[in-house]
Amino acid sequence: MAYASRIINHSKKLRNVPNLLRQDHAVLVRCFSNGAQSSVCKIEAAERERVSKFVACNHVSSGLPRNNCSRAIMRLGIPTVGVAYSRELTCSQVQSRRGFASDAVSSLPPHQEIGMPSLSPTMTEGNIARWLKKEGDKVNPGEVLCEVETDKATVEMECMEEGYLAKIIKGDGSKEIKVGEIIAITVEEEEDIAKFKDYSPSTSDSGAPAAKEPAAPPPKQEPVQQPVSSPEAKSKPCSPPSEDRLFASPLARKMAEDHKVPLSSIKGTGPDGRIVKADIEDYLASRRKDVSAPTPKTKDGKLEALDYVDIPHSQIRKVTASGLLISKQTIPHYYLTVDTCVDKLLDLRSQLNSLQEASGGKRISVNDLVIKAAALALRKVPQCNSSWTDDYIRQYNNVNINVAVQTENGLYVPVIRNADKKGLSSISLEVKQLAQKAKENSLKPEDYEGGTFTVSNLGGPFGIKQFCAIINPPQSGILAVGSAEKRVIPSSGPEQFQFASFMSVTLSCDHRVIDGAIGAEWLKAFKGYIENPESMLL
Repeated sequence: MAYASRIINHSKKLRNVPNLLRQDHAVLVRCFSNGAQSSVCKIEAAERERVSKFVACNHVSSGLPRNNCSRAIMRLGIPTVGVAYSRELTCSQVQSRRGFASDAVSSLPPHQEIGMPSLSPTMTEGNIARWLKKEGDKVNPGEVLCEVETDKATVEMECMEEGYLAKIIKGDGSKEIKVGEIIAITVEEEEDIAKFKDYSPSTSDSGAPAAKEPAAPPPKQEPVQQPVSSPEAKSKPCSPPSEDRLFASPLARKMAEDHKVPLSSIKGTGPDGRIVKADIEDYLASRRKDVSAPTPKTKDGKLEALDYVDIPHSQIRKVTASGLLISKQTIPHYYLTVDTCVDKLLDLRSQLNSLQEASGGKRISVNDLVIKAAALALRKVPQCNSSWTDDYIRQYNNVNINVAVQTENGLYVPVIRNADKKGLSSISLEVKQLAQKAKENSLKPEDYEGGTFTVSNLGGPFGIKQFCAIINPPQSGILAVGSAEKRVIPSSGPEQFQFASFMSVTLSCDHRVIDGAIGAEWLKAFKGYIENPESMLL
């Protein structure tokens, strides 16, 4: 009797299994997206098998009460499967991150694929300047593998793990390598180096975007029957015009015949490509210019070829060109120019340089004083220390001044951080150090990122009187500094005059952020610091 009652008890448990499976299926549908239905079906089938095995096992060897059986089944249900599934995803991500051998190269030993890193926020591709390690060399964490030419500077790329450099995919001088594209292979064991002698990465491993899963086929549309129209309602389609036929106005045809101009050599600008009178006149005018301008010819009667040299774009040149083009196309520039008297500024500079030379310090330039005056004016008029976004105007509390530096490789803009809080000697020393690093092409991202305003000086080095600079996005202003020149100005008495040195500066403003009155207020503050330089020392 006891055995019979146990069988009856387990038969009730079996009747409860479909309810448990339906409950698990509902949880699965909530937990996973529609795109993972195939995985859900596999997990559901596995759960059915596990539940059936569990119940069968309890049927023979256990006499658990119904409540305990239900709790045991739920413990084997979705929560456990969810953990296992997420663990599987994590493992696959780690494998992809480390770049061990996939199915296509399963014969290769474990290795790590090193991709082109993103060394700056705007970097999309880079160049390999040179490798400091050779194939077969042992590498340790922190050692420099190679020098990468980014969109802003040349940066050293360090090794992250211990191993051996088995294969260099992109050698010295490799250009336009996409971020994520494989540049080298490292292995853990030295004897595995030879196995990668002829290794080449697959297309999917070399930075190419992963192929998207094929989309589900669109639902078939039932053909819709068109209402039968009467024969009278149908109209014959117009036959397309022949490609050999040319359309021209009568006047244009008459002018072409008079001047013996073939209509086939003229492109019409009238409606539907029709040749009109203006087209004939333009053609005749261009033909006259060609006849009047003699082409240079050699002794043999052939046209003389142009002599030129193609200079390849450097990475910094391409990035500068792209940024300035976007700035001119998207930022509404306007310009404000003011002349400032710099006599007192030059006198103060002479006094400070005497003190600097006595103490062994670096000499202070006019540009150092301009940077300090611009930083203090930004602190006084913070609206100019801002950036435009689609949702708001971001006003910065830090005053970081970018300084334009021209080098053989292109234009660099290293940054002086918190220039409003630094002394003139600190600014002078920092500008000289950053300018030297820019000329050596050794600036790091922290040396040029994070600026809020830019100063460009073509007056001191080149004697440019006045110019308008292009705003450096995402900033909203840039100051163009011209040269100082002697001028004759009226004096206090009649028929009296005196000489004074004036410097022209032009502020380029983003009209979305800086209104005209705000820009004028900033220039007024800047002029006050330049003409009364002692106030900068307070």
